Amino acid sequence: MTTAVLGGGLSGLSAGYYLLRRFGKPLTIYEASPRVGGWVRTENRKDRNFIFESGPRTIRPVGLPGANTLELVEELQLEVTPIRRSHVAARNRMLFAKGQLCMLPNSPKGLFGVLPPFTKPLYKAILRDLVTSSKKAKLEDESIYSFAERRFGKEIADYAISPMICGICAGDAREISVRFLMEGLFEKEQKYGGVLKGSLMARFKDKQVDSKKEGLFAQEQPKLYARALEEKWAMYGLQGGLEILPKAMRKYLGERDVSVQLSSECRNLTFSPSGVRMTLREADVPVEHVISSLPAHKLAPLVKQQHPSLSAQLLDIPYVDVLVVNMQFPGKLLKQQGFGLLVPPVEKLPILGVIFDSCCFEMGENTVLTVMMGGHWFDQWFGDRPSPKQILDLATSQVQRILQIREEPKFSRVHTLHKCIPQYTVGHKRRVEGIRNYIKTYKLPLSLCGAAYDGVGINDVILSARRQVEAMPSS
Repeated sequence: MTTAVLGGGLSGLSAGYYLLRRFGKPLTIYEASPRVGGWVRTENRKDRNFIFESGPRTIRPVGLPGANTLELVEELQLEVTPIRRSHVAARNRMLFAKGQLCMLPNSPKGLFGVLPPFTKPLYKAILRDLVTSSKKAKLEDESIYSFAERRFGKEIADYAISPMICGICAGDAREISVRFLMEGLFEKEQKYGGVLKGSLMARFKDKQVDSKKEGLFAQEQPKLYARALEEKWAMYGLQGGLEILPKAMRKYLGERDVSVQLSSECRNLTFSPSGVRMTLREADVPVEHVISSLPAHKLAPLVKQQHPSLSAQLLDIPYVDVLVVNMQFPGKLLKQQGFGLLVPPVEKLPILGVIFDSCCFEMGENTVLTVMMGGHWFDQWFGDRPSPKQILDLATSQVQRILQIREEPKFSRVHTLHKCIPQYTVGHKRRVEGIRNYIKTYKLPLSLCGAAYDGVGINDVILSARRQVEAMPSS
């Protein structure tokens, strides 16, 4: 089977990796830009002993998706930098709310005191879930804000759930589907009438939870995953920065006759009973099957001519723009160590959060921070398209105020990531099912993987590629 992969980000490269592993035949990956990696981008300043990441910087080794990524990392023989659960970056996560930096509880003891910005002990929110009956008619989906407010109260929705959604997808919790992040909890609540009650009942009734794991790994579990469990990793990075991963994947594929064509944008896809004709700038390329890891809004125009309804469904998945500002200051300037801080939207500040990169990883005598801005609120704060200097000045003033840093950054980078994160708004699961059902109904030789469909995290997009390759017919 001749297969083409559209997109040279992590999901597209993973699709190439799993295609090669399953079918053993050369294939081609087409990437529109002059580099692989998509939104994963590292600037490694070895001369000054620090790293800037404009995309993700850590990966969580959790569950089946985490084990799957570690199997890939192991195969590529990459050096990992573990962050154990005892590490300050794993223990300390903060909010900036009500004019102060607030430490989130990091142990069961934290549930019983009153910690700002909360006005009562968090165990009371748990009690609320136990005594709140599920009076509503059974729901197919709702916003994660509505779910949290209904079960745990407005304070939890405003100061715990909303900033967490900002950190994960730069989105508004009032619009994001509860199935995006808490599908298991939502389904337990709908089935048993409460989150805690449902969790307890499910432990006794649903014994086959791990059956899906069977058959994914040739051995019982990857060695690196076993090590992560034994050493209690909370997350990990890669030596030299996260862009090492897509670069290593490209090298691995290239050594096995997989062609990665850069600056090769696909302009159109034409489907026929014999396969797909891909229109590139230089030529038309016939293939039997296409795996698209492109953002939904980039795939939509490629299928519009033949399948306008599919194109419209793809465009129903919204995206947001995010500003990322990397800053380096000489010296150790942070008064409080941790992974970073998030800003609840209710605070109405122009930043989503700040990551303390130099707390997560060793960066010598440097303070390295990454400020995230925009997302769902991009137009509200940055609609008039400010200059990079204005963006840097705004980010710097917020950092100086929140973290009480007097200095100006010595080195900085401003990145505008246009339409970088898909938003899993209420009904997302049904939307994706509709798209995949359309492809199945019309027997299109097309598979979809990547952040638009099955999760926005690194583990999600890699596993999404694997699942789509495994679902392909073997002949």
